[in-house]
Amino acid sequence: MQTSSVLSSEGKLKLIIFDCDGVLVDSETICCQVSAEEARLAGMEAPEEKAVEQFSGMALSLIQQKIEKQTGKNLGHDWISKMQKRFIEAMEDHLEPVDGVYDMLKRVEKLSVPVRVGSNSSALEMDLKFKKLNMTPYFQDRIHSAQDMGKPKPAPDVYIKAASDEGVKPENCIVLEDSDTGARAAVNAGMMCVLLRAPGLPVPDWPGLKVIHHLSEFSDLIENTINIQKE
Repeated sequence: MQTSSVLSSEGKLKLIIFDCDGVLVDSETICCQVSAEEARLAGMEAPEEKAVEQFSGMALSLIQQKIEKQTGKNLGHDWISKMQKRFIEAMEDHLEPVDGVYDMLKRVEKLSVPVRVGSNSSALEMDLKFKKLNMTPYFQDRIHSAQDMGKPKPAPDVYIKAASDEGVKPENCIVLEDSDTGARAAVNAGMMCVLLRAPGLPVPDWPGLKVIHHLSEFSDLIENTINIQKE
């Protein structure tokens, strides 16, 4: 199991992989609320105030399975495509950047560490989000969709694919995540995971996991790592 060696002076950081929702783009709440609304329509108990708790970090295929299992209803083969359209419509009016994201991205860019994105969102959704929030230049042709791969997190495939396309080993990667589902995928991929989580919220007791509370801490972490690995 991967530990925090990539952060040490003996390690070698070669790639940063960002999750999208909840890390770069504040769309997690919107998508979870839309998912909860659809779940209620199908007859599942899904209070709006527990939407994030129930659906955070889940790919649409897994959300569909969850709703169908709990309600006994077949949502249909086109449910995912319909939901993707609903997400896009909702994000047109309510999309916001995560606090501190632009400063973090600028600082990381100056350190010349390659970056990629690995998300349970579709590539279409990510393109829309990044264009709307002016983040496209940071991630042009460097996004990976677990949804489009058919291997949603917590499967590690999307992170392994990102590392492979960059030509680096998993042990040389750091993943920035906000959900337990995504963090599990990173740890399963053999990568160091930094978990962005509000103070006071529970954190999984997994090896290879480091917790921060604000994106500015991530910038500091990467800068310090690069500096000690140059010595």
